[in-house]
Amino acid sequence: MLYRPNDLERARLGLVIAKKHARRSVDRSRLKRIARESFRANCQTLPGVDIVILCSRGVLAVPNPRLFETLARAWTTIRKSTCVES
Repeated sequence: MLYRPNDLERARLGLVIAKKHARRSVDRSRLKRIARESFRANCQTLPGVDIVILCSRGVLAVPNPRLFETLARAWTTIRKSTCVES
């Protein structure tokens, strides 16, 4: 997950789910659905940042509850840290 501050008062989400790591469209859709659902549940508490979620190797073997836990930890990290302009 990458994030940078934006000039808006709300967070925005971008997804990069490559065919290289998730060959089947049903798998890519599952990952996108989980990421969007988790983002929607937490976007009101996030600062104004642009967030890009990248797919990594082996993510298809991870069960849905674990993916939600991982994303929840990431949202907490974003809330607590301050972004540095690059």
